[in-house]
Amino acid sequence: MKPITVGIAGAGLLGRLLAWRLARAGWRVDVFDPAPGPGPRFGDHGTSQHAAGFTAAGMLSPRAESEHGGEAIAALGRRSIAAWRGVVQALDAKPAFSQRGSLLLAHRGDRGAAQRMLGRIGGVDELSTSALAALEPSLQGAAHAWLLPDEAQIDPVATLLALQAEAGAQWHWAQRVEQVAPGRLVTGDGRTHRFDWVFDVRGTGAPSVRGVRGETVWLRLPSHGLSRPLRLLHPRHRVYVVPRSPELLLLGATEIESEDRSEVSLRSAVELMSAAHSVMPALAEARIVRLDSNLRPALGDNLPRVEVDDGLVRINGLYRHGWLLAPALVDDALARMPSGMQAWNGDPGWHPGCA
Repeated sequence: MKPITVGIAGAGLLGRLLAWRLARAGWRVDVFDPAPGPGPRFGDHGTSQHAAGFTAAGMLSPRAESEHGGEAIAALGRRSIAAWRGVVQALDAKPAFSQRGSLLLAHRGDRGAAQRMLGRIGGVDELSTSALAALEPSLQGAAHAWLLPDEAQIDPVATLLALQAEAGAQWHWAQRVEQVAPGRLVTGDGRTHRFDWVFDVRGTGAPSVRGVRGETVWLRLPSHGLSRPLRLLHPRHRVYVVPRSPELLLLGATEIESEDRSEVSLRSAVELMSAAHSVMPALAEARIVRLDSNLRPALGDNLPRVEVDDGLVRINGLYRHGWLLAPALVDDALARMPSGMQAWNGDPGWHPGCA
């Protein structure tokens, strides 16, 4: 049989996940993206726009994120955790994935704010000081702590690189997609490319999608000892600290209504590092490896949208939930296609309804 041809506009998280899924199923896949190549380009602010997924923390936190998106986001997130486990097992590169839960911490004066958040996401039992010390000996200074036991994390950079390298697709770098329509897309050089199906997953490059600025700090501290992500309730932010390796940590939280791609601001960097240091005193000796900023793609209601027409699929608006939602949204989009079931034939790594 003649293979189904697919054109994907966008080589971010959704584009790479789709390319990997569909090429493994025998579809002929071409991916177009304005980036100069597949890897991240940290530090090239405003000049080259690497995928927002490279900057993300990789926290898979359905319960914590239900504070922003409700139970619908949490349900998609729970499905995605199971799907990510299957994807990682199927990848030869085996990027890091773990499910040890995550911690919510609060200083004494912020207990009220923590209780309000916990009321929105469902009651969680508070940990005693001794229980927190047993879980994470490197943490000190927080008066209150709660464990969200089913949450997970994934290494975004390693996963994005592995999906691209192992997809078996044709990658067209430095090719911006200007228009999409059922069965065709038009690139910046004026060429029209025709396919059986087109997927529009351009993120902030798509119409009606705004960018929401996020900023992160990478720190190096050998043998830091943190084994699971944490969120600290802060007067301005939900500051998170994510262990990426035995010596690397990622700090983040900022969410700014701006499409400014410039460098991280002094205020953001100071607030993030001060908040993290207040519960992890050893960070005083950490070294700043990198400051990074990027734009998250968001729609007006800050919720994702999947649209399936004959010959055209649009998935966008993942906002702050990209890694949490991507596999479930791809699953749903493919299931709604007339020939969508072919995308899973013979593939044990992922199947519809994965839960």
